[in-house]
Amino acid sequence: MTQTLMVEFGMGSSLRRADYTQAAERAVRDALWHNSINLAELFGFDKSAMKIRLDVGVQQPDQVDADVLRAVFPYGDVTVNVQRGGLDVPRPDGDGNPTIMANVALSVSFDMERADV
Repeated sequence: MTQTLMVEFGMGSSLRRADYTQAAERAVRDALWHNSINLAELFGFDKSAMKIRLDVGVQQPDQVDADVLRAVFPYGDVTVNVQRGGLDVPRPDGDGNPTIMANVALSVSFDMERADV
């Protein structure tokens, strides 16, 4: 049985480049920096057994490179789901690219019934 043990949230932005992937990557790193819990060790699992679900919200989901987001995680089985959300904030002067804001929810799960028991 897979059990979700932790959910963390993050926000990231791309101030001038209108880069949705960059904003999402910064949001992932923000979520990771909020967390110092070593869940794998706590439950006696190898870190590679982590199942990570990453939900990303941006205004233009098709502009996010999910492989870049997966690469942020050094271990675990990462599933990336990108959907419409976040914000595109127009520049005050009306010129140039908007500021892109991305939101993420990062959930960590394990199969609690280990095969090696």
